[in-house]
Amino acid sequence: MSTDDGSLEEKHMETVELRPAREDLNVRLDRFVSAGIPDLSRTYLQTLVEDGHVLVDGVPRRAAFKMTPGQVVTVSLPEIESVEALPENIPLDILFEDDDIIVLNKPAGMVVHPAPGHLRGTLVNAVLYHAPDMNIGGTNRPGIVHRLDKDTSGVMVVAKSDRAHNSLVRQWQERTIEKSYMALVAGQVLEEEATIDAPIGRDTANRLRMAAVRSGREARSSFTVIERFEQTTLLDVSIETGRTHQIRVHLAMIGFPVVGDTLYGSPKSARAASKIGITRQFLHASTLGIEMTDGSRRTFTAPVAPDLEAALAVLSAENDLE
Repeated sequence: MSTDDGSLEEKHMETVELRPAREDLNVRLDRFVSAGIPDLSRTYLQTLVEDGHVLVDGVPRRAAFKMTPGQVVTVSLPEIESVEALPENIPLDILFEDDDIIVLNKPAGMVVHPAPGHLRGTLVNAVLYHAPDMNIGGTNRPGIVHRLDKDTSGVMVVAKSDRAHNSLVRQWQERTIEKSYMALVAGQVLEEEATIDAPIGRDTANRLRMAAVRSGREARSSFTVIERFEQTTLLDVSIETGRTHQIRVHLAMIGFPVVGDTLYGSPKSARAASKIGITRQFLHASTLGIEMTDGSRRTFTAPVAPDLEAALAVLSAENDLE
């Protein structure tokens, strides 16, 4: 099963260390931890703080405690139990549907399947309501063969039948799926196109982050410049592999982090996000090409999310004034 984003699936106690940087000075503890562990909701993390699972230099602190560079924040995540997904009447932006698959445009802010802190309101909850006869791939992720980060919008496919599920899993394993993303990065990329070939694995300093490491799994991303702005560059990114946080890790590794990315970003990418009014990472899964169960091949396109479209309008207007 492909995992385009990260989630907490370890069945044992997980300990995460976070270290505040200069830009984290005077940031509240709960906000700092929430930014460092974006896969979990702020409400769930606040509960961890209240229950003494979050320590600052070995001492439990309140949620409002202010951060200082040089401190070490230790977060102990309790064992994660399997959660059965329940149907919920949540609207879906469906791009295509037949007896085998649903292709949809996932909004930013929606988690794909239930997890601690996100037991309700997920894509799976919505799909189960829309297609109540589905029972594929596990109790809390029926039909899910790939995922997008919570704050990444764009096109996804969900299997409704066993034959579609098996076909899609095979296509991901054989790397015949075609995936492209729109990403706005901080800085001006000089190359018109390039390929990043660097293995990705867990960051040894923070188990909820990924990093380019020699011991990681093969990962390859290619990009083409769509448009350059004064302080940012819009890229079309395609990936041959589907490693956790792959695009975000690769682009940050070469010095061009995704604008608005709180986990892999930089002060420069944070300032760029603030300037154009973006409150999440500027990453959108724009197209997905798959083989249908009848053997034909189709490519599905998800329209750009409204918040990203508005940000691009601001940037284009600035370019027009030059």
